Amino acid sequence: MNSGLTIVNDHLKRARERLAPLLEHASRKARAGYTHLHAYLSAQPPLKRAALIALWGVAALIALLLAYVLILIPVTPGIKDLKQARAARASTLVSADGKVLSSFDQGLQERVKLAQISPNVMAALVATEDHRFYEHHGIDFKRTAGAIVANMKGDGQGGSTITQQLARNMFPEEIGRSRNLNRKLKELITALKIEATYSKAEILEAYLNTVPFLYNTFGIEMAARTYFDKPASQLDILEAATLVGMLKGTNYYNPVSNPERSLERRNVVLGQMLKYGVITQARFDQLKRRPLRVHFARQPERAGTDTHFTAYVRKWLIDWADENDYNLQLDGLVVHTTLDYALQQAALHAVESQANALQAVADVEWSQPGLNLSSATGSYSSAHGAVNPFQYFWQSHGALADAFVRESADYRKAVEGGEDGPVALKRLKADRNFIGALHAVKSRLEAGFVALDPGTGEIKAWVGSRDFQREQFDHVYKAARQPGSTFKPVVYGAALEKGLTPDHPYRDAVMSIKAGDGKLWRPTDMTGTTGNQMTMRDGLVFSKNTITAQVMQDVGLPGIISLAKGLGINQSKLQSVPSLALGTSPVTLLEMVNAYATIAAQGDYRKPVFVTHITDRDGKVIARFSAAAPKRAMSQASAVTLIDMMRGVINRGTGTAIRNRFGISADVAGKTGTTQNNADGWFILMHPNLVAGAWVGFNDNRVNMRSAYWGQGGHNAVLLVGDFFKTALDTGKLDRAAQFPGAPRAAPGRQQQEPDVMEEPGEMRQEGMPPPDEPAVQANPEEQAPQDEAPPERGRDRQARERDAEVDRQIQQDRQFQQERQNRQDRQFQQDRDQQDRQQQDRQQQDRQQ
Repeated sequence: MNSGLTIVNDHLKRARERLAPLLEHASRKARAGYTHLHAYLSAQPPLKRAALIALWGVAALIALLLAYVLILIPVTPGIKDLKQARAARASTLVSADGKVLSSFDQGLQERVKLAQISPNVMAALVATEDHRFYEHHGIDFKRTAGAIVANMKGDGQGGSTITQQLARNMFPEEIGRSRNLNRKLKELITALKIEATYSKAEILEAYLNTVPFLYNTFGIEMAARTYFDKPASQLDILEAATLVGMLKGTNYYNPVSNPERSLERRNVVLGQMLKYGVITQARFDQLKRRPLRVHFARQPERAGTDTHFTAYVRKWLIDWADENDYNLQLDGLVVHTTLDYALQQAALHAVESQANALQAVADVEWSQPGLNLSSATGSYSSAHGAVNPFQYFWQSHGALADAFVRESADYRKAVEGGEDGPVALKRLKADRNFIGALHAVKSRLEAGFVALDPGTGEIKAWVGSRDFQREQFDHVYKAARQPGSTFKPVVYGAALEKGLTPDHPYRDAVMSIKAGDGKLWRPTDMTGTTGNQMTMRDGLVFSKNTITAQVMQDVGLPGIISLAKGLGINQSKLQSVPSLALGTSPVTLLEMVNAYATIAAQGDYRKPVFVTHITDRDGKVIARFSAAAPKRAMSQASAVTLIDMMRGVINRGTGTAIRNRFGISADVAGKTGTTQNNADGWFILMHPNLVAGAWVGFNDNRVNMRSAYWGQGGHNAVLLVGDFFKTALDTGKLDRAAQFPGAPRAAPGRQQQEPDVMEEPGEMRQEGMPPPDEPAVQANPEEQAPQDEAPPERGRDRQARERDAEVDRQIQQDRQFQQERQNRQDRQFQQDRDQQDRQQQDRQQQDRQQ
């Protein structure tokens, strides 16, 4: 080792000895030159001396600049890159485990030839952005010098030619985004290369096809469609001036969000066209007075691989990219989402299979007047092929069917076009294709599903409808529907926060509740009341409206609304009315699941997270989105108690299908929800590591499940959630042994099957409308029922009788409707016969007289 160092030192010593004479010679030459120069300058007059020094300094800077330009030439895009047009790399969305979910390779861009672009666009563009475009070779030195002078005076101006702007559009990464000399030099060099490669027409065509116009639109063709709902070839002079005006600042001069600025900028463009002889003074004076007429029509943003989740992320990402000056089609960004690919596949399978089964239930039950109820979806699937789906529904709902036609776009278009309403209605009803499509849409059962991690707020699964390609409307975050009894845990949570205990007694009786407007409301239960004492815990377990209403009175609406917002129901407006406690105020599925996730997190609210970070094409993190610190929404003690109460819903209440049908024995808690007329079915389930919820219903809530049994959230939405959780547990994605605080030592299994409890829809009756044989009881805190009375008996026989009674009631209504219609037809027939008889008698009388 030492010998090696010695050898190296010897070599260095000899090198120094050889270089020393050379360095000494160079030093002498430099000193002599300096002495000579100093003597020369000293002999000159002061003004000439200063001028020479300034001149030599400028020459030195120019030399350095030229040397740097020579260095940049090989590192900027070359002729080969330009001719190959450099294949863009699309940005992609990936799951938490790296699976590609979607990409931007089918972004909002459609390249068109220059001949397919209105001449007004080219005229406005050249006059405004680069009026010497056809004279220079990529760099307008006169304009650049003018821009430098203007900027020094504080008047910010751009000196870039159209070719330089194209260079930025084509090679944003190579040229860079920072406003500095280095970027400007790269831009100048690339512009010269572009001019040497393309003709002026090709440069204009390339520029107009790549320039961004917000809303993830690139190029003049998509801009014309987005802002004026027409192709670029049809843009008039005002529309062309508006779009060209945006190029100075797309956000600032956005005609949608900033119409006044856009109008002012449009007139500046017209002024430039006047200045350079494109239009006359008279034409300019006429055009500048015209209003800004924008026909905004945002183009479809989804790619073929999109889902509702990726569409949601895509919408957010477009705004983020606009704000941060990224091109999602070219920059090759990788957006890392929170979605768990395996859980997403489980959710997609659950929604598809179970919603298909429920569709068969609806199709069969509404196919004929009679109703043969079954608790097995398989029996409906077997019968599905032999029936005409929803035939009886359309036969028995004639007025509603006509209303659907009148609400259609075809009907409105016909009436607006001058056709008489009844004539249009009759014509459309006779159109089999139209009616078939309308009925198919209205009778299609829909669903939404979302799951998130309560510990982080990260979304793990998201299914916005049964089929994204068929139904883009998202039932997770867009659809606001009544949550029914899934809102009740908020009421009971507010009670716990106020100090009430789960054993607090209430009477199971109909109470008159005074609303803020003075009206009296009387919440009832479909299963009736007993007048017996019931604990607050059982009121939630068995989803009793009568108990929930009394809890609401004790807590007060302000406390309930405040807790709901704190838990995560903070986007939908909650109505401060008594029926809020029964879930009559519409909310979204995402809000409800988020609220349950806060409860599962023992009272800590976390805003849902869907993107963790974004990397560039080389894997460098360019943005990170850390989850916000949790906020305390309710006390840990209250949350733990509420979770235990909601365990009862699964173990012995309205959610027993989780245990009985799916055999899930993990420590879970949840709640079912059903709204009036079976319009909405809800179910949300909490596991220590995951919270998931589903909504089931028809887009038009005037269409519903026919039987009360299948209209229950505990019988329809529970199928989606149960299927999902069973897969997640069976595949090991969820820990079977995970437990909430205060969990029992052994969670109940399937050995002891609990009775099937019917859900209570959120119904509120006005005073004077009590259900038959149910006496109204005024709430009186001094009137106590015996403490030792047991909760109402809820055996399977009673539930079966109640379901049969409900089915019989519906059948009776259907028969009554049919009978009334038959009676009307008989009366009309008889009237026609009587009229015919009278006419015949009149003719006979006339014959006799003759």
